Amino acid sequence: MHWVELALIFLATVAAMELFAYVMHRWVMHGPGWFLHESHHRVRHGLFELNDLYGVIFALPSIALLWLGIRGGWGDATAAVGAGIAGYGAIYFGFHDWIVHRRLPHRIVPKSAYFKRIVQAHRLHHVVESKHGTVSFGFLWAPPIDVLNAQLRESKDAVLRAPSVQD
Repeated sequence: MHWVELALIFLATVAAMELFAYVMHRWVMHGPGWFLHESHHRVRHGLFELNDLYGVIFALPSIALLWLGIRGGWGDATAAVGAGIAGYGAIYFGFHDWIVHRRLPHRIVPKSAYFKRIVQAHRLHHVVESKHGTVSFGFLWAPPIDVLNAQLRESKDAVLRAPSVQD
């Protein structure tokens, strides 16, 4: 395959992963998978939280597709999909874990309207104490902040928590 086609497959996979992440976050992590994800909505004590297992779980298809594409004879397109999943994971870690949740020290201050909206939307996601009534399940895209605030005000399930130092 031509490198342009592989780049397009990679980019399409990264974009598709945002939809996949939204679905998983909204209906699995805030549903039957809450037993792992709940740790992410609490103050973290230590370097890791139980929710980090989702990163391991979601890395497995990427690793398998990369291996099958490179060593297993499934072709470059398979490897490009695996790389796209890994690329999304790297973006997620850099944005979500490092910048938003400050799991690594940094001095990055959001300046663009997009960056400010994504960070604020994720903070609004975390103001709800339980798995019910929260807003903004995407990681790279979020509705406008006024829409999210209105959803929180209108929600009968949203039990808002007090901010913590970690936030």
